[in-house]
Amino acid sequence: MAIPESQLDTWSHQGAMQGSCDTYNTVKAALESSSAVYKDQKFEVFLQGSYGNDTNIFAESDVDTVMRLNSIWRSDLSQLPADQQAAYHATFGNATYTFGEFERGVVLRLETAFGKESVDAGNKAIKIKANGSRRSADVVACYQYRKYVRFIDEDDQDYLPGIIFPTDSSGEVINYPKLHSENCTAKHKATIQWFKPTVRIFKNMRTKLVDDGKIARDTAPSYYVEGMLWNVPKEMYGTSYQDTVFKCLKWIVEADRTKLVCANRQYWLLGNSNVQWTVAKCDAFLSAAVKLWDGW
Repeated sequence: MAIPESQLDTWSHQGAMQGSCDTYNTVKAALESSSAVYKDQKFEVFLQGSYGNDTNIFAESDVDTVMRLNSIWRSDLSQLPADQQAAYHATFGNATYTFGEFERGVVLRLETAFGKESVDAGNKAIKIKANGSRRSADVVACYQYRKYVRFIDEDDQDYLPGIIFPTDSSGEVINYPKLHSENCTAKHKATIQWFKPTVRIFKNMRTKLVDDGKIARDTAPSYYVEGMLWNVPKEMYGTSYQDTVFKCLKWIVEADRTKLVCANRQYWLLGNSNVQWTVAKCDAFLSAAVKLWDGW
């Protein structure tokens, strides 16, 4: 048996948008307040995660927001020749403003806007509790990361923009949420709008497996599910949801998964770093998903 097309169609639908949109706008306005202690610094507020990538499902409610400090940055110059590295160092000096100052200012701003009792500075994100119509939200305070591919001078440089932030448990996290979002949108277009509904189907399959006790809640984070499906060739998408899910599952199960990459194309998808999916968790999800499909 296979999961019926009607069920897959239901699972393909996007979760509620208005509440998430309102919550993001409220958080963004608070962070961009002219009364913030960091108001004179260069920073940017933008979305990441399921809501930001239009792959949110009804079971998800958190709004993931990035608060990136752009006044300072960390650079990876390893791909530059020696003369360009020298030109970079001759152009930029050490920053005087610190990320610690910025992070404390972000927490203070959110506590001022939403109340201390509603704000919790966690390991990787600052969590804002839901209140009334406002949904729960995560704010990642971070600063800019630049992976350079060329540096001639300040007016002639090229780099991949990312984010970097420290954690209490797993060291520094370096990731590329904008590249992830851009590449997922490109995949969505390449599959003639089949990619994102398919992601939502797989995420709903994940949620059912968690609810049924078949996998643990942390087995298949949405970020990795999106990344896994981003690797599937565009020819596997289309015709019907039954056909698409079957082909995607079959392709992933049969693929050499050591060759899969994250959607940002900067890391292998599977591994043991703090930005990779462990092989054991990926295998557990795929095994359970296949059983769900075959046993419906």
